[in-house]
Amino acid sequence: MELAMITTRQVMELFCMILAGCICSKTGAIKVEAKKGFSDLLLYLVVPAMVVHSYMTEFDEKILANLVLTLIWSTIALVIGIVVAMVATAKMKGSDKPIICFAGMFSNAAYMGFPLIQALFGAEGLMYASVFVTVFNILLWTVGYSVVTKTTNLKAILKTIGTSPVILSVILGLILYLGQIPVPEVIAEPVRLIGNINTPLAMIITGMIIGTSDLKKMAGNPMIWYVTLIRMVLVPAICFVVFRVIGAGSMVAEVVLLLEACPCAAITSVFAVQYGYHEDLAAGTVVVSTLLSIVTLPVCAMLLTVLM
Repeated sequence: MELAMITTRQVMELFCMILAGCICSKTGAIKVEAKKGFSDLLLYLVVPAMVVHSYMTEFDEKILANLVLTLIWSTIALVIGIVVAMVATAKMKGSDKPIICFAGMFSNAAYMGFPLIQALFGAEGLMYASVFVTVFNILLWTVGYSVVTKTTNLKAILKTIGTSPVILSVILGLILYLGQIPVPEVIAEPVRLIGNINTPLAMIITGMIIGTSDLKKMAGNPMIWYVTLIRMVLVPAICFVVFRVIGAGSMVAEVVLLLEACPCAAITSVFAVQYGYHEDLAAGTVVVSTLLSIVTLPVCAMLLTVLM
Protein backbone atom coordinates (compact mmCIF):
# COMPACT_ATOMS: atom_id res chain seq x y z
CA MET A 1 0.00 0.00 0.00
CA GLU A 2 2.93 2.34 0.72
CA LEU A 3 4.19 1.97 -2.85
CA ALA A 4 0.69 2.79 -4.11
CA MET A 5 0.54 5.94 -1.95
CA ILE A 6 3.98 7.07 -3.13
CA THR A 7 3.05 6.32 -6.75
CA THR A 8 -0.19 8.29 -6.43
CA ARG A 9 1.70 11.30 -5.12
CA GLN A 10 4.38 11.04 -7.78
CA VAL A 11 1.85 10.64 -10.59
CA MET A 12 -0.05 13.70 -9.34
CA GLU A 13 3.21 15.66 -9.32
CA LEU A 14 3.88 14.49 -12.87
CA PHE A 15 0.36 15.54 -13.82
CA CYS A 16 1.01 19.05 -12.44
CA MET A 17 4.01 19.31 -14.78
CA ILE A 18 1.93 17.94 -17.66
CA LEU A 19 -0.69 20.60 -16.88
CA ALA A 20 2.01 23.28 -16.94
CA GLY A 21 3.11 22.15 -20.41
CA CYS A 22 -0.50 22.07 -21.56
CA ILE A 23 -1.17 25.61 -20.32
CA CYS A 24 2.03 26.93 -21.89
CA SER A 25 1.02 25.33 -25.20
CA LYS A 26 -2.55 26.64 -25.04
CA THR A 27 -1.50 30.20 -24.16
CA GLY A 28 1.32 30.33 -26.71
CA ALA A 29 3.99 30.76 -24.04
CA ILE A 30 5.72 27.82 -25.73
CA LYS A 31 5.33 27.57 -29.49
CA VAL A 32 4.12 24.29 -30.97
CA GLU A 33 7.24 24.19 -33.13
CA ALA A 34 9.35 23.86 -29.95
CA LYS A 35 7.97 20.37 -29.30
CA LYS A 36 10.32 18.75 -31.82
CA GLY A 37 13.35 20.58 -30.40
CA PHE A 38 12.43 19.65 -26.82
CA SER A 39 11.94 16.00 -27.84
CA ASP A 40 15.35 15.90 -29.54
CA LEU A 41 16.96 17.48 -26.48
CA LEU A 42 15.38 14.85 -24.25
CA LEU A 43 16.27 11.93 -26.51
CA TYR A 44 19.82 12.86 -27.44
CA LEU A 45 21.12 14.58 -24.30
CA VAL A 46 18.96 14.50 -21.18
CA VAL A 47 17.99 10.81 -21.03
CA PRO A 48 21.51 9.57 -21.93
CA ALA A 49 22.98 11.85 -19.24
CA MET A 50 20.51 10.50 -16.68
CA VAL A 51 21.26 6.89 -17.63
CA VAL A 52 25.05 7.34 -17.54
CA HIS A 53 24.88 9.09 -14.16
CA SER A 54 22.81 6.26 -12.67
CA TYR A 55 25.74 3.91 -13.35
CA MET A 56 28.22 6.19 -11.56
CA THR A 57 28.09 4.18 -8.34
CA GLU A 58 30.18 1.68 -6.41
CA PHE A 59 30.25 -1.88 -7.74
CA ASP A 60 27.80 -4.24 -6.07
CA GLU A 61 27.51 -7.92 -7.04
CA LYS A 62 23.83 -7.91 -6.05
CA ILE A 63 23.10 -5.01 -8.43
CA LEU A 64 25.03 -6.75 -11.22
CA ALA A 65 22.96 -9.90 -10.69
CA ASN A 66 19.81 -7.79 -10.71
CA LEU A 67 20.83 -6.20 -14.02
CA VAL A 68 20.97 -9.67 -15.58
CA LEU A 69 17.62 -10.49 -13.95
CA THR A 70 16.19 -7.25 -15.33
CA LEU A 71 17.25 -8.32 -18.83
CA ILE A 72 15.31 -11.57 -18.44
CA TRP A 73 12.17 -10.05 -16.84
CA SER A 74 12.14 -7.19 -19.37
CA THR A 75 12.30 -9.58 -22.31
CA ILE A 76 9.43 -11.64 -20.88
CA ALA A 77 7.23 -8.58 -20.19
CA LEU A 78 7.88 -6.96 -23.56
CA VAL A 79 7.28 -10.18 -25.50
CA ILE A 80 3.98 -10.59 -23.63
CA GLY A 81 3.00 -7.07 -24.69
CA ILE A 82 3.86 -7.79 -28.33
CA VAL A 83 2.00 -11.11 -28.42
CA VAL A 84 -1.09 -9.74 -26.64
CA ALA A 85 -1.32 -6.76 -29.03
CA MET A 86 -0.91 -8.99 -32.08
CA VAL A 87 -3.61 -11.40 -30.92
CA ALA A 88 -5.99 -8.58 -29.93
CA THR A 89 -5.70 -6.96 -33.37
CA ALA A 90 -5.40 -10.14 -35.48
CA LYS A 91 -8.94 -9.99 -36.89
CA MET A 92 -8.94 -6.23 -37.34
CA LYS A 93 -9.42 -4.79 -40.82
CA GLY A 94 -8.39 -1.45 -42.31
CA SER A 95 -5.22 0.40 -43.28
CA ASP A 96 -4.58 1.60 -39.70
CA LYS A 97 -4.27 -1.89 -38.26
CA PRO A 98 -0.42 -1.81 -38.07
CA ILE A 99 -0.26 1.45 -36.10
CA ILE A 100 -3.05 0.26 -33.79
CA CYS A 101 -1.15 -2.96 -33.16
CA PHE A 102 2.06 -1.00 -32.52
CA ALA A 103 0.29 1.31 -30.03
CA GLY A 104 -0.80 -1.72 -28.04
CA MET A 105 2.66 -3.30 -28.12
CA PHE A 106 4.87 -0.62 -26.63
CA SER A 107 4.62 1.59 -23.55
CA ASN A 108 5.88 5.12 -22.98
CA ALA A 109 8.65 3.78 -20.76
CA ALA A 110 11.17 6.59 -21.31
CA TYR A 111 8.85 9.62 -21.10
CA MET A 112 6.47 8.49 -18.33
CA GLY A 113 8.39 5.54 -16.91
CA PHE A 114 11.81 7.02 -16.18
CA PRO A 115 10.51 9.96 -14.09
CA LEU A 116 8.30 7.60 -12.09
CA ILE A 117 11.01 5.00 -11.50
CA GLN A 118 13.51 7.73 -10.57
CA ALA A 119 11.09 9.09 -7.98
CA LEU A 120 10.14 5.68 -6.55
CA PHE A 121 13.41 3.75 -6.62
CA GLY A 122 16.23 6.28 -7.12
CA ALA A 123 19.47 5.65 -9.03
CA GLU A 124 19.37 1.86 -8.58
CA GLY A 125 15.89 1.71 -10.08
CA LEU A 126 17.08 3.82 -13.01
CA MET A 127 19.81 1.28 -13.75
CA TYR A 128 17.20 -1.44 -14.05
CA ALA A 129 14.93 0.87 -16.07
CA SER A 130 17.77 1.54 -18.52
CA VAL A 131 18.14 -2.20 -19.13
CA PHE A 132 14.39 -2.44 -19.76
CA VAL A 133 14.54 0.43 -22.25
CA THR A 134 17.51 -1.22 -24.01
CA VAL A 135 15.47 -4.39 -24.62
CA PHE A 136 12.50 -2.15 -25.44
CA ASN A 137 14.44 -0.29 -28.15
CA ILE A 138 15.76 -3.48 -29.70
CA LEU A 139 12.27 -4.98 -29.97
CA LEU A 140 10.70 -1.67 -31.04
CA TRP A 141 13.16 -1.23 -33.90
CA THR A 142 12.89 -4.86 -35.02
CA VAL A 143 9.40 -6.24 -34.38
CA GLY A 144 7.64 -2.87 -34.00
CA TYR A 145 9.36 -1.29 -36.99
CA SER A 146 8.53 -4.30 -39.17
CA VAL A 147 4.85 -4.17 -38.15
CA VAL A 148 4.50 -0.45 -38.92
CA THR A 149 6.46 -0.44 -42.19
CA LYS A 150 5.19 -3.89 -43.27
CA THR A 151 8.73 -4.76 -44.24
CA THR A 152 12.05 -5.83 -42.77
CA ASN A 153 15.07 -3.71 -43.62
CA LEU A 154 17.75 -5.43 -41.56
CA LYS A 155 20.46 -2.88 -42.41
CA ALA A 156 18.29 0.08 -41.41
CA ILE A 157 17.17 -1.67 -38.21
CA LEU A 158 20.73 -2.50 -37.14
CA LYS A 159 21.83 1.05 -37.86
CA THR A 160 18.99 2.48 -35.77
CA ILE A 161 19.71 0.15 -32.84
CA GLY A 162 23.44 0.79 -33.04
CA THR A 163 22.98 4.55 -32.94
CA SER A 164 20.21 4.66 -30.31
CA PRO A 165 21.22 7.24 -27.66
CA VAL A 166 19.76 5.16 -24.82
CA ILE A 167 21.55 1.97 -25.86
CA LEU A 168 24.85 3.81 -26.32
CA SER A 169 24.46 5.46 -22.90
CA VAL A 170 23.79 2.07 -21.29
CA ILE A 171 26.96 0.69 -22.88
CA LEU A 172 28.97 3.67 -21.61
CA GLY A 173 27.36 3.37 -18.18
CA LEU A 174 28.20 -0.34 -17.95
CA ILE A 175 31.83 0.38 -18.91
CA LEU A 176 32.05 2.97 -16.13
CA TYR A 177 30.27 0.70 -13.63
CA LEU A 178 32.03 -2.60 -14.36
CA GLY A 179 35.42 -0.96 -14.75
CA GLN A 180 34.81 1.31 -11.75
CA ILE A 181 36.32 4.13 -13.79
CA PRO A 182 36.45 7.31 -11.72
CA VAL A 183 34.69 10.29 -13.28
CA PRO A 184 35.98 13.73 -12.23
CA GLU A 185 33.43 15.79 -10.30
CA VAL A 186 33.73 18.57 -12.84
CA ILE A 187 32.22 16.15 -15.40
CA ALA A 188 29.98 14.06 -13.14
CA GLU A 189 28.11 17.05 -11.71
CA PRO A 190 27.09 18.57 -15.07
CA VAL A 191 25.98 15.09 -16.21
CA ARG A 192 23.85 14.79 -13.07
CA LEU A 193 22.33 18.24 -13.49
CA ILE A 194 21.48 17.64 -17.15
CA GLY A 195 19.93 14.28 -16.26
CA ASN A 196 17.79 15.95 -13.61
CA ILE A 197 15.98 17.90 -16.36
CA ASN A 198 14.41 14.63 -17.56
CA THR A 199 11.27 14.62 -15.45
CA PRO A 200 10.03 18.20 -16.00
CA LEU A 201 11.05 18.24 -19.67
CA ALA A 202 9.35 14.92 -20.47
CA MET A 203 6.17 16.00 -18.71
CA ILE A 204 6.13 19.43 -20.38
CA ILE A 205 6.41 17.74 -23.80
CA THR A 206 3.54 15.43 -22.87
CA GLY A 207 1.51 18.46 -21.81
CA MET A 208 2.24 20.17 -25.11
CA ILE A 209 0.95 17.10 -26.99
CA ILE A 210 -2.25 17.15 -24.94
CA GLY A 211 -2.59 20.93 -25.31
CA THR A 212 -2.56 20.72 -29.09
CA SER A 213 -4.98 17.78 -29.28
CA ASP A 214 -8.75 17.68 -29.79
CA LEU A 215 -9.67 15.76 -26.63
CA LYS A 216 -13.41 15.72 -27.41
CA LYS A 217 -12.84 14.11 -30.79
CA MET A 218 -10.40 11.60 -29.33
CA ALA A 219 -12.80 10.63 -26.53
CA GLY A 220 -15.44 9.79 -29.13
CA ASN A 221 -13.24 7.38 -31.10
CA PRO A 222 -13.95 3.76 -29.96
CA MET A 223 -10.74 2.48 -31.57
CA ILE A 224 -8.66 4.72 -29.27
CA TRP A 225 -10.42 3.23 -26.25
CA TYR A 226 -9.85 -0.28 -27.59
CA VAL A 227 -6.11 0.30 -27.94
CA THR A 228 -6.00 1.96 -24.52
CA LEU A 229 -7.71 -1.08 -23.02
CA ILE A 230 -5.07 -3.36 -24.55
CA ARG A 231 -2.16 -1.19 -23.47
CA MET A 232 -3.33 -0.10 -20.00
CA VAL A 233 -5.35 -3.09 -18.77
CA LEU A 234 -4.87 -6.30 -20.75
CA VAL A 235 -1.07 -6.25 -21.12
CA PRO A 236 -0.30 -5.26 -17.48
CA ALA A 237 -2.85 -7.80 -16.16
CA ILE A 238 -1.31 -10.70 -18.09
CA CYS A 239 2.21 -9.60 -17.09
CA PHE A 240 1.14 -9.49 -13.43
CA VAL A 241 -0.26 -13.02 -13.62
CA VAL A 242 2.83 -14.41 -15.37
CA PHE A 243 5.23 -12.72 -12.95
CA ARG A 244 3.13 -13.93 -10.02
CA VAL A 245 3.25 -17.52 -11.30
CA ILE A 246 7.03 -17.49 -11.85
CA GLY A 247 7.57 -15.88 -8.44
CA ALA A 248 9.19 -12.63 -9.59
CA GLY A 249 8.79 -10.53 -6.44
CA SER A 250 11.57 -7.96 -6.10
CA MET A 251 12.42 -4.37 -6.93
CA VAL A 252 13.44 -5.56 -10.39
CA ALA A 253 9.98 -7.04 -11.01
CA GLU A 254 8.30 -3.88 -9.69
CA VAL A 255 10.36 -1.66 -12.01
CA VAL A 256 9.68 -3.86 -15.06
CA LEU A 257 5.94 -4.16 -14.39
CA LEU A 258 5.47 -0.44 -13.80
CA LEU A 259 7.35 0.38 -17.00
CA GLU A 260 5.24 -2.10 -18.97
CA ALA A 261 2.07 -0.60 -17.44
CA CYS A 262 2.86 2.87 -18.81
CA PRO A 263 0.69 4.48 -21.54
CA CYS A 264 1.17 4.09 -25.30
CA ALA A 265 4.61 5.03 -26.63
CA ALA A 266 4.98 8.63 -27.80
CA ILE A 267 6.77 7.42 -30.93
CA THR A 268 3.43 6.01 -32.11
CA SER A 269 2.51 9.50 -33.33
CA VAL A 270 5.87 9.90 -35.07
CA PHE A 271 5.47 6.62 -36.96
CA ALA A 272 1.93 7.59 -37.97
CA VAL A 273 3.27 10.77 -39.60
CA GLN A 274 6.22 9.05 -41.25
CA TYR A 275 4.32 6.10 -42.72
CA GLY A 276 0.97 7.63 -43.65
CA TYR A 277 -1.40 6.44 -40.93
CA HIS A 278 -4.14 8.59 -39.38
CA GLU A 279 -2.29 11.03 -37.12
CA ASP A 280 -5.32 11.80 -34.95
CA LEU A 281 -5.80 8.12 -34.18
CA ALA A 282 -2.15 7.61 -33.22
CA ALA A 283 -1.96 10.82 -31.17
CA GLY A 284 -5.26 9.89 -29.51
CA THR A 285 -3.90 6.60 -28.21
CA VAL A 286 -0.95 8.45 -26.64
CA VAL A 287 -3.01 11.29 -25.16
CA VAL A 288 -5.95 9.24 -23.81
CA SER A 289 -3.75 6.50 -22.34
CA THR A 290 -1.49 9.14 -20.75
CA LEU A 291 -4.44 10.85 -19.09
CA LEU A 292 -5.79 7.50 -17.84
CA SER A 293 -2.36 6.56 -16.44
CA ILE A 294 -2.99 9.11 -13.67
CA VAL A 295 -5.41 6.49 -12.31
CA THR A 296 -4.04 3.19 -13.63
CA LEU A 297 -0.40 3.54 -12.52
CA PRO A 298 -1.25 3.99 -8.82
CA VAL A 299 -3.64 1.02 -9.14
CA CYS A 300 -0.82 -1.06 -10.63
CA ALA A 301 1.47 -0.03 -7.79
CA MET A 302 -1.19 -1.06 -5.25
CA LEU A 303 -1.55 -4.44 -6.96
CA LEU A 304 2.22 -4.87 -6.82
CA THR A 305 2.22 -4.44 -3.05
CA VAL A 306 -0.66 -6.91 -2.67
CA LEU A 307 0.12 -9.57 -5.27
CA MET A 308 3.90 -9.62 -5.69
